[in-house]
Amino acid sequence: MQHNFNAGPAILPKEVYEQASQAVLNFNDTGLSILEIGHRTKLFQPIMDEALALVKELMSLDADHEVLFLHGGASTQFMQVPMNLLDDNASAAFTDTGVWAAKAIKEAKLYGNVDVICSSKESTYNHLPKEWTPINPESTYLHLTTNNTIYGTQWQDFSPFYNAGVPLVADMSSDILSRPMDYNKFGLIYAGAQKNIGAAGVNLVVVDKNMLGKVSRKLPTMMDYRNHIENGSMLNTPPVFAIYICMLTLRWLKAKGGVAAIEKENIHKAKLLYDTIDAYPEVFTGTVAKEDRSLMNACFVMQNSDAEARFNAMCQQEGFVGVKGHRSVGGFRVSLYNALPYESVVALTEAMKQFAAKG
Repeated sequence: MQHNFNAGPAILPKEVYEQASQAVLNFNDTGLSILEIGHRTKLFQPIMDEALALVKELMSLDADHEVLFLHGGASTQFMQVPMNLLDDNASAAFTDTGVWAAKAIKEAKLYGNVDVICSSKESTYNHLPKEWTPINPESTYLHLTTNNTIYGTQWQDFSPFYNAGVPLVADMSSDILSRPMDYNKFGLIYAGAQKNIGAAGVNLVVVDKNMLGKVSRKLPTMMDYRNHIENGSMLNTPPVFAIYICMLTLRWLKAKGGVAAIEKENIHKAKLLYDTIDAYPEVFTGTVAKEDRSLMNACFVMQNSDAEARFNAMCQQEGFVGVKGHRSVGGFRVSLYNALPYESVVALTEAMKQFAAKG
């Protein structure tokens, strides 16, 4: 049996890919594949409508927040967000908590001024910064990465951000819809779908429409969020299949009881894994400050390269897929996204205990 701990593209609920595989052959008994239906037909419009409605429902969004499914993944948003929100002489505040935050900072500098209010780069991002420089109240927005996939850190307390006095922009790619929060407190949220809400190929954007249309620059048609809102995420041909997968996954999440229910499962999975890591400090060493540990990506290292090689071999033999750490940091990373069954974590932790017992 395979246990999929990949960091992304990541595991999907079994019923989602079963339904999707049938739709590839024959979508809703039409005799057509989901891959070949027109995006402006009566076949696809209900898919888009349901996907948008499910996001609004699961996030409890107010009337000011619009939902978009766009091309390009989260990395495109590093550029598209400041293009739409940050004027040439204005400033935005950023938290530097990992590779993806650093990439967002780099792109924002192309459009306006950037104030990095905190960083944990000097410690290889193994914790979240506890001290910030004061945020300029004139900042257009404050940008944060809610979960750092590579390093295994996750912001737990959002009250300092809510009280910052400026609009919030968040990259939620690796923990979107994994825990309850007041999504209406954010001016803009973006997330690549391929970790928690679907397959690779589409990006979710949630934006307060009152933030738009305030920059002085002229925007390319395809880069202007307002055009996508006006056209219901179909300004051009959308990624039909990827949006269909999102719709199925969001439907699955709602049926499980929504975000509050899935958070309980995620806490349960993460506790079992972290307790196992901490129980064998002579073998496994967590790389993240305990108060900043992610519920989505648990990172750890071992005492020496020989032990790592033996643990890697054991994982391959037992069918534990995707546990090798990111190439930039090494070690091991176990991703615990919404669709990962608790049973997979049980299997992994039992194997870890047996590995530790052998020495």
